[in-house]
Amino acid sequence: MEGLSIGKLLIVGALIVMLFGTNKLRTLGGDLGAAIKGFKKAMSDDDTAAKQSVSEDKPAEPQTRKE
Repeated sequence: MEGLSIGKLLIVGALIVMLFGTNKLRTLGGDLGAAIKGFKKAMSDDDTAAKQSVSEDKPAEPQTRKE
């Protein structure tokens, strides 16, 4: 079994462009990029919310009375 060469990848790429067209592929790429960006933003928002939750859950240190 040979594997994928550059020539085979170019043929597959040309077939995909012929099947879907450049406009459809460009739209698909933009949608994929927006989805990845939204996923990363949601992950970072989740991390900051988790950190805030942990800091709010910490019990306050007991205060000692100084006399």
